[in-house]
Amino acid sequence: MPSATLFIVNPPAGILSVSLAGITLRNPVILAAGTCGYLDEMNDVVDLSRVGAVVTKSITRLPRDGNATWRIVETRCGMMNAIGLANIGVDAFARDIAPRVARVPTTVIGSIAGFSIDDYVAVAAAMDDCDAIQAVEVNVSCPNVHGGTEFGADPRALSELVRSLRPVLSRARLFVKLSPIANGPLAIKDVAKAAIDAGAQPAGPNQRPGADAICLANTMPAMAIDVHTRRPRLANITGGLSGPAVHPIAVKLIHDCYRAVAKDSGTPIIGIGGVLSWEDAAEFILAGASAVEMGTSLFVDPRSPLKVAAGLETWVRAQGATGITELVGGVKLE
Repeated sequence: MPSATLFIVNPPAGILSVSLAGITLRNPVILAAGTCGYLDEMNDVVDLSRVGAVVTKSITRLPRDGNATWRIVETRCGMMNAIGLANIGVDAFARDIAPRVARVPTTVIGSIAGFSIDDYVAVAAAMDDCDAIQAVEVNVSCPNVHGGTEFGADPRALSELVRSLRPVLSRARLFVKLSPIANGPLAIKDVAKAAIDAGAQPAGPNQRPGADAICLANTMPAMAIDVHTRRPRLANITGGLSGPAVHPIAVKLIHDCYRAVAKDSGTPIIGIGGVLSWEDAAEFILAGASAVEMGTSLFVDPRSPLKVAAGLETWVRAQGATGITELVGGVKLE
């Protein structure tokens, strides 16, 4: 078993080094929540010391069995899932998983989900108690459970949630993972602005009043039907679409949010959606993302994050940049 000294908070600076709200990552490639186990299970197939960070499975206050099978189906241009936030609950996470975090050879981000503000606060507090968890990714955008997108679609509800979370996060940074859709006339910039400008009094030094980073975006609500049986292919009827099909949508969301809100406020964006190659990741960077998460690609090729990181390094050098941060938001519009 690796020793605790493998945990690196501030890795050496390099051409791919990025900072997310004061957390230095060796490269911008992050393994997304729900696709790589609770913590370090992917270390069996990919060297975690060579990725920027790993996000834990989304943890809720109470254990959840999740939705019935089938809850993952393949599509022609990606994957649909309706896992339903299946997890062991925060007490078991704190007892069995948290003690192992310090031995993971990369930055660890804890993912939390809930159905009420009290739920989120309880799980966030437990994550903050684990000194080795550097940030908390607040999942307000799961389309696969009842009410799973309500906080992410309502700016006022989201502001209230962020304000409630701030006092319990004395150390860990606060990342908010948004849905690719919003209800009514709202645009992604409105929801992102609500998360960033929540207005709570920060609990720790050098913290923002709102979100420290924005994660764009979660899966796209979708449905598939078996034309022979005439039944939905997912037991939950609908699920979340991920993979190449959603990548162009995510590029636009990142671009819009960066130009309207994130750039002027200095809020980093973590791009999520259909990153299978370094070119996909580079698109996110040029649109305004400081880092990228990879999820569906891990089911296709668990070593793809290493290939993406290598490709990004070659690309940055070919662009004549001294570091990848110089290319954030660098799309040429004229």
